[in-house]
Amino acid sequence: MTFEQQWIEYDYNPFVLFSSNGKIISLNAEAQFLLGSATTDEIFKLATTYANVSFGFKTTFIELEFGRYKFFAVCVGYENEDEIGIKFYQAPTFKLDKEKPVGELINIYTLVDLCISASSINSKIIFVKEFDPTIPEIIIDSNNFIKLLNKIYSCFEHNDKIYTRIFYRIGEHIKFENKKYSIFSIVIYADDINQYKSNELEILSANTNFYIDIQSKITINIPMITS
Repeated sequence: MTFEQQWIEYDYNPFVLFSSNGKIISLNAEAQFLLGSATTDEIFKLATTYANVSFGFKTTFIELEFGRYKFFAVCVGYENEDEIGIKFYQAPTFKLDKEKPVGELINIYTLVDLCISASSINSKIIFVKEFDPTIPEIIIDSNNFIKLLNKIYSCFEHNDKIYTRIFYRIGEHIKFENKKYSIFSIVIYADDINQYKSNELEILSANTNFYIDIQSKITINIPMITS
């Protein structure tokens, strides 16, 4: 994939490209999850409804909800009669009511790889990684993070494959002490989740300073605090 194609593929916001008769031509990773909560016909109808009258792009601010997904806007674009694309903009899924994180400056990829290595001991699970390499070293409570991540991986330990994505959340920020910080996410998912362990995870996460969303996949949202 080209660099531009990778931006679309790993974007936190779902994107779907349709043919003129409503058939999907391509979609990014997040849109594949969206299709578990919305039908192809529903998405195509939104694309044709909110498209510009003439060729070009049009952004419409509208509240939409499909299952766990909540959106605050869609952007529809087309340059010919053959293809039309739609991008959904997700509303934040976490509350901004916690204190500024404290800890040590550390490489997040090192911590994730450490947890994957620990989880792969005496296991035949295949761990698939999709990492955005642009996340800098950040300040994080590494002990609590490792406990949390190990518990997340244990929620999927009966699967053949476990997927881990790390990506920058474009356009989203959190404010601590009147200063804005960008956000990135770590998403772990597989075919099946252990519901009992995910309930334990909610208790553990409540005692940490991490913003976590537990659904069929588990997302940790982390501010990029570098000093």
